[in-house]
Amino acid sequence: MSTAVLADLLPAATAPRARVRDAALVVGGAVLTGIAAQLTLPVPGSPVPVTGQTFAALLVGASLGASRGLASMVLYALVGMAGVPWFQGGTSGPGGATFGYIIGMTLAAWAVGALAGRGGDRTVPRTAGTMAVGTAITYGCGVPYLALDAGMSLSEAAATGLVPFLIGDALKAALAMGALPAAWRLAGRRP
Repeated sequence: MSTAVLADLLPAATAPRARVRDAALVVGGAVLTGIAAQLTLPVPGSPVPVTGQTFAALLVGASLGASRGLASMVLYALVGMAGVPWFQGGTSGPGGATFGYIIGMTLAAWAVGALAGRGGDRTVPRTAGTMAVGTAITYGCGVPYLALDAGMSLSEAAATGLVPFLIGDALKAALAMGALPAAWRLAGRRP
């Protein structure tokens, strides 16, 4: 079963216009993620801060769909690796203790977009499940990468790169659970 994502509601009368729309959405999603990554809050004892980056990546995936969401996050990662200081807190470049989270957010944007394309963003319970999948993918990549990069055990990496963020991620998911179904209602589509 395939259905539209929010970005599909934006009109494009011709195929060239649809390509321009999609390119603009991909770039916009990358820029949104880069801006959200600047909202940082250090976590004592952890090399990983709380950022708006993960929330933006999941919203980009849900609203743009799998392919555009993936393209947006790949663009975000490549531009940041090339030196644009839009990773968390104005950093850039490949590697670093938090780069695994960027890999995870990229995969999560695709998965969340695929679920949204199947109606995973239309109701509060579905959105909760969709955000949980995206969050699990992000941590599933970020925590092992953190362990390798920082020379930690997996349990130490989970203690510093996962556990302190669970409450904040629950709040981010709650925001998404309200925002995405509401966007569908505002667009005049039944969830």
